[in-house]
Amino acid sequence: MLHLILALSITALPVQAAGPVDPDWPCIQRRQPALSVAQIWPGPPAGAEAGALAETPAIRSLGAELAARRTPMEEARAKIEAFAAGHSADEQQALFLATFAQLQASRARVMEGITRYAHKQAGLDADINTQRREFERLMEAEPKDFDRIDKAEAAIDWSTRIFLDRQQSLTYVCETPVILEQRAFALARVMAAALKARE
Repeated sequence: MLHLILALSITALPVQAAGPVDPDWPCIQRRQPALSVAQIWPGPPAGAEAGALAETPAIRSLGAELAARRTPMEEARAKIEAFAAGHSADEQQALFLATFAQLQASRARVMEGITRYAHKQAGLDADINTQRREFERLMEAEPKDFDRIDKAEAAIDWSTRIFLDRQQSLTYVCETPVILEQRAFALARVMAAALKARE
């Protein structure tokens, strides 16, 4: 059982891209710490007025609603178009800035969580290696203490199962920054189109 689990622990790890290993980033997706407005927004540059309006409670509230993944894109589109129908170009650009700020903050929290996740996995991996060395020492000792051997094997089994369970969830965790980035691009396109339609 022990050898099977240890073998699975090797094969279950995600395939990493070739190159230096970043201990803070266990994902196969390329790490991009932050997005920029210029990278996402396809419309005209926002001015100081839009930046100030982005801090108003009403626009910040709508921006948070649009940024939330629980808001379907079709519903977000309808809200954006309704907002555009009754607001100025500066206010529409402000809505994008407010939405972008929410998405950027959410993405940053996820990235920090992934770093913590990577450190926990590294710590658990070190614990498993320590447990394996202790198991090997017990197996080589004479006379053998089979009670301690059984406990050591059970500890390795348990730690390895936890490691594998966490590793299996890594795919979803690592996709989250990409999903947020895609949502930012999609919302920016809708907002830019609504702004252009009002010209």
